[in-house]
Amino acid sequence: MLAYTFRRILAAIPVMVTVAVFVFLLLRLTPGDPAAIIAGDMATPEQLERIRTSLGLDKPIAVQFFSWFWLLLQGDLGTSLISNTPVTAMIGQHIEPTISLALLTIVLSVLIAVPLGVIAAWRHGTWIDYAVMSISVIGFSVPVFVIGYILIQFFAIDLKWFPVQGFRSISRGLGPFLERAVLPSLTLASIYVALIARMTRASVLEVLGEDYIRTARAKGLRENIVLFRHALRNAAVPVLTIIGTGFALLISGVVVTESVFNIPGIGRLTVDAILARDYPVIQGMILLTSGIYVLINLLIDLSYSFFDPRIRY
Repeated sequence: MLAYTFRRILAAIPVMVTVAVFVFLLLRLTPGDPAAIIAGDMATPEQLERIRTSLGLDKPIAVQFFSWFWLLLQGDLGTSLISNTPVTAMIGQHIEPTISLALLTIVLSVLIAVPLGVIAAWRHGTWIDYAVMSISVIGFSVPVFVIGYILIQFFAIDLKWFPVQGFRSISRGLGPFLERAVLPSLTLASIYVALIARMTRASVLEVLGEDYIRTARAKGLRENIVLFRHALRNAAVPVLTIIGTGFALLISGVVVTESVFNIPGIGRLTVDAILARDYPVIQGMILLTSGIYVLINLLIDLSYSFFDPRIRY
């Protein structure tokens, strides 16, 4: 197991280096002059040249890359061209809302979707199965911003149970945090509940016909133990993959939901940086997202052997 973990970590290094090269070249070779963006439309050629020199844009692409990559190895993602703020500081200011929202969304989705999927597989072909699948279709079909506005109208405006928009750090209290996080989390969970429930149903339905399930029932085990201890555990591999991928997507920033609920997460930071052609911020966000995907894929691979004893590394 340790050898496999070490090999997976080593395999992630060339992936991240490749991503770094691709991101650097993609952003540097796109149309647009960062110096002109910083200086404004009224800048003189001399001012533009001074800005290019200070940013190192007058040097060859290879020199720019190795200088940038050396700073990256030291944890320096550069400085925003627009706000003149270190990129790491900007990410630190915006990542807490996104992580908090992602964690709460995944927890809600798993607590709701996994039991629904197991029950739908257990009652395959009955009205319960059709009801769960209908809910999943609705979750996939309705745009997330529509669900967000419906929840705001009903729970925030009509019933006045929750604030309409905004975010409150969990460090300021669990109650204020949940007041502002429940509605956006439920909005996002509508998609992931549908996805996880369908995958759970399909996976559990596949293993319910296996011999060890019939043996467990023949031994007189209660049905809930058969379903959740034996069937679900052996069907957990694809479900874990969906959960992990969904969490990575949430961390990378859900722009629409953050915009609807006025949450200052990294999704909105990324969009603002793209619109302003703020190259260092864009590079930092893409590298952050890539690193999250690599880390979560590693954790998912390592968790397979725990949930499915047939898998050994």
